[in-house]
Amino acid sequence: MVIAPNKVVSVHYTLTEGTAEGQLVETTEGREPLSFIYGIGAMIPDFETQLTGMKAGDKFAFGIPAEQAYGLYDETAVVDVPKNIFEVEGKIPDGLLEIGNLLPLTDQDGNHFQGMVASVDAESVKVDFNHPMAGVDLFFTGNVEEVRDAESEELAHGHVHGPGGHHH
Repeated sequence: MVIAPNKVVSVHYTLTEGTAEGQLVETTEGREPLSFIYGIGAMIPDFETQLTGMKAGDKFAFGIPAEQAYGLYDETAVVDVPKNIFEVEGKIPDGLLEIGNLLPLTDQDGNHFQGMVASVDAESVKVDFNHPMAGVDLFFTGNVEEVRDAESEELAHGHVHGPGGHHH
């Protein structure tokens, strides 16, 4: 069975920055493979495109430029926000505003997103709303472990169930 829309794909991979010899970002080595439903938009589009037509046992190695992955780094997505918006009962929780922390935030419309603390001064916090991998070229190496038909319940829920997937 080959990788095509509405197939559950399980892969073991190693992700590095730029090239196969680049800095390690993450790997599934020693863990469960990554499992996803191909073609429903859960993965970077170019990642799926590179896997199209492969089958269990196939190996892969490919790069994805930053602009086709998580986008280029956008300086305008780094903003100063008033420090007091992080107060809970008049006090900022200990350890919350440390450089590098990811802050779960909600906008006025109830949308959830994250920003990373870039710097803190007496009155404001510089928050970086770029994806942590923005501006980074990606390189994937790995192999296809399994390809199977997605079950109707998986398609309805939009995710894989069982090993390597979501457990209800």
